Parts: sequence; structure tokens; C-alpha cells
Amino acid sequence: MKHAHSIAWPEADAARYRAAGHWAGQSFAGFLAEIAQRHGENTAVVAGGARWSYRQLEAEALALARRFAALGIVGGDRVVVQLPNRAEFFAVVFGLWRIGALPVFALPAHRKLEIGYFCRHAEAVAYITVDQHAGFDHRELAREVMAEVPTLTHVLIAGEAGSFRSLDLLPDPEVVLPSPPAASEVALLQLSGGSTGTPKLIPRTADDYLYSVRESAHICGLTPHTVYLCVLPVAHNFALSSPGTLGVLYAGGTVVLGGSAAPEIAFPLIARERVTMTALVPPLVPVWLAAAATRRGELATLQHLQVGGARFDSALAQRVEPELGARLQQVFGMAEGLVNYTRHDDPLTLVTQTQGRPISPDDEVRVLDDDDQPVPPGEVGHLLTRGPYTIRGYYRADGHNARAFTADGFYRTGDLVRQLPSGHLVVEGRAKDQINRGGEKVPAEEIEHLLMAHPSVVDVALVAMPDAQLGERSCAFVISRHAGLRASALMQFVRAQGVAAFKVPDRVEFVDELPKTAVGKFDKKLLRQRIAEKLAARARPTPLEVQTHP
Repeated sequence: MKHAHSIAWPEADAARYRAAGHWAGQSFAGFLAEIAQRHGENTAVVAGGARWSYRQLEAEALALARRFAALGIVGGDRVVVQLPNRAEFFAVVFGLWRIGALPVFALPAHRKLEIGYFCRHAEAVAYITVDQHAGFDHRELAREVMAEVPTLTHVLIAGEAGSFRSLDLLPDPEVVLPSPPAASEVALLQLSGGSTGTPKLIPRTADDYLYSVRESAHICGLTPHTVYLCVLPVAHNFALSSPGTLGVLYAGGTVVLGGSAAPEIAFPLIARERVTMTALVPPLVPVWLAAAATRRGELATLQHLQVGGARFDSALAQRVEPELGARLQQVFGMAEGLVNYTRHDDPLTLVTQTQGRPISPDDEVRVLDDDDQPVPPGEVGHLLTRGPYTIRGYYRADGHNARAFTADGFYRTGDLVRQLPSGHLVVEGRAKDQINRGGEKVPAEEIEHLLMAHPSVVDVALVAMPDAQLGERSCAFVISRHAGLRASALMQFVRAQGVAAFKVPDRVEFVDELPKTAVGKFDKKLLRQRIAEKLAARARPTPLEVQTHP
């Protein structure tokens, strides 16, 4: 079963990855059968009132596989899955994998624009979602999407289905399931994490994805005693595979699905389930640090905190172990493939100041200048990569692929990095985050880190704003602890740290919160739009006021 809209690895590379043992030839169906056999009655998943053993997880998945097959869903069909952190997520995706259907992993925050796009672009035959989540009725969204996407035949709902079909109430006939698909076939479509445009779909095979999962579990030291709290969206690549929930299941541990990362919800769950490990994105860490000052006792079992999704401020990184009592591991990766980890035996300076080094000896990394030439060792450049679990092309995106991949198969990540002699990467920002201020390049993350060092700054995002003279100037959106903080004081603070004058923010906007994309990163596209609109409004002539004097 070949999928014409995916780009395969060259056969010579595929043969090399198989010979090295990276690609084990195991399907996701085989993966589930193996962990159920190996770990049996151990607790696999805890979510709300559900507490499933490995055998029950397998039984639930096989029951849904039969139900999906009875509906007419077959190998190669694409199914958009939009479920929050609940046990059904695993039954659904393993059920789809058993019959060779491809889950398209949407996130709970996605709405009609994204869901409609995923369904149309993937020509999905089914959309599986929840009745309501976080005050939003997904059934209404499903009605709107189904009316517009001709391929969409089935909408299945976890919970009260309304006019649709309930996952729980599908008939469970005696169906002979087909043989599982080959591990080399595309098995799932992940979403790119870019902050601009509609996410691209990322084709991953069982061979490449499970290699990343297995190696991640080994690097992170997971065991059957690992209890992993998942507070990020479970379908996000970080939470699913780095090592995420699949890595914990591979190791025979327990996955606890949490509905919120808020300390008042997550901390009691850590205490009750004796959680040993969790993963956060950087903006959540200051919130946990503040809460831990009075609730440290609830974190007694927490041994291991992963932080990833964006560069983590080194000053905050140094506070993790003393204040949370958990060992920090930085993670830098992408749903397209390459994942980097700091290792548990790394010196503290590498753990707090770098974003780790690649999983595999066969991960190839290039750091290049704007002309695709290697930069001197230790200098900042564009990160390009290829390897045994990095895709060679997006799904049905020939035009974009020509820009995003080199002729010899290296993926242009869009990240700006420095590589240390140890192989560790330091992420300096995104190429598209650079502000071109009259020809001078301002790296956004560099200035954000300088601003974060101010004791009154909680969080910050630096973006470009339009300027008639320079083309672009910089605007810092800042969340402050103190209402009295002035923009001029922040500018002076940055200037005092010895940076070039052109890097000092041209403008500071104080805000109560920073908008985020569906994958939890700051939505800089929206921030750029906001400041552009504000400047445009001020530039327009104001209506003449009514004159009240003679």
C-alpha cells in the first residue's frame, strides 16, 4: 500500500538504516501486541476515571479496529483525530493503525480553518473528535466541516454524539481484520509547528517513528517504574514521541493524562499518581516555579522534568532542580524528525545552556550561512538535517518541498543554531524571527533573553513592526510583574548590557498575556499583525472635532 503523496528515503539510505538496526520492521500493530504481551496487567493509561492495563488498552484498540473496519474504513484512508487528553485517544489511534488507516493528528485548539484544511488536504474519510472540550462544542464544528468536505463520510464522537455516531455505541461485529501494513508505509500525518500559515502535514512511517520512540526512551532512562504526566496536548509530537506517551508505553511505564498544566490541577495529580516525569514548554516553567514555593511537597516523587518546544532561558533552567527537585532535561526537536536531548550525565552547564544533541549517530547536521556554505565552528547558522527519522518531504506539498529540502535530501529546519564541539546545539532563534532593521539583522531570541533577565519581566516576545524609513523596527511585547515598569527603563536595561544600539527594542508594548499558536508557541504572526494595525490606526488622520468656539 503506497501513498503517492509522500516522499520516500532513497533505497540506499533505507538499506543502511535497516542494516544499522534503526528500522526494525515493526508496525504500530506489532508494537501494541508486543507491549501488551510484555507488560500485561501493568497499568498503561490513567485518565479521569479510566485506568487501563496494557491488555485492556490492546482490547479497546482491537474493538475499535473492528468497528472502524465495519464502517468501511480501510488501509490507506486518512482520519482526522482531534481528541483531548483522555484514554480514548490511544484506543482510537492504535485501532486505526491496526487496520492501516492513517491518523491525522489535530490539536484540541484547532478550529474550522485548520480542521477543514486537514480534512480537505488529506481527503479524510472520517473525523473523530469529542463532544465538548474547554467550553467549545466540537459537534457544531463537525457539522460545518462535513458540509464542506465531500470525502468526509463519518464523524465519530467521544461522548454525547448528538446527531453523529458515538464511539462507544458503534456496533462491534465479528470482523476479520486485515494484515497490519508494512512498517515502511506511511502510518500517520503529524503537523508542522511553524508559527505562520496553515500547518503542513508530515508523513511518518512506523519504521522511522518507532526508532525515534525507542531511542528516546533509552536516552531518557525510562523503565516500567516511570510514571509520566502528560499535560501538553497528547497528539503533539513532543508529548507523543519525545519520548512522550509512546516512549513510556514502550518501556512498560504508566501514562497519566492530565487536562491542564495549571499547578492547582497538575500538582495534586503528581502527588496522587506518584508521577516521576513530565514535560513542559518554557512559558509554563515560571508558573510551576512560583507555585512550588508553597506546594513543593506535592512534587516529592517528581524526578525528571523535560522542557522543550522553544529555547529555554538559561537563568530559568538553573532554577529547575533547586526549586522543583527534578532533574532538568532540555529537548529540541521537530515533528519533521530530528530530536535532540541533553543527557543525564551531561555537565550542568550543557544541561542549562544548550538544547541537547541528536538521538542518532546517523543524524546528519549542517550549520550553514545564507549562501548554504558551512559557518565556522561555533558560529550561528541555519540548521539543516537528514537522518533515519527525518522526513524527505511534506505530504502533497511539491512546491513547498522544493524550498524546504535540498537536492540531496537535507531538511531546512528554519532554526538558527550554534553547534558546540560536543555536538550539542544552542538554538539562537528562527530565521524568520530575524528583524531586518535597515539592513541590520536583529535576532529576536537574543533580545528576548536580555529582556527576560530584568527582574520585573515575566515573559516577552520580540517581533518586527513596519517602518517607512527602515522597513522594519522591533517591538517587544512584555508581560510585567509590576505595573510601574516603564518602556524607557527596559530599553536602558537592554542598552546597559552592551548590545549594539540597533538591537535595542524600538518600542515596548505591555500586555497581560501573549497569544499562542495551537502547538503552544508564541503567535508572533498575530503580534506582528496587532502592532501593524495599531500603527496604521494612529497614522490615519483623525476626524475634525466639532468646534465649540466662535
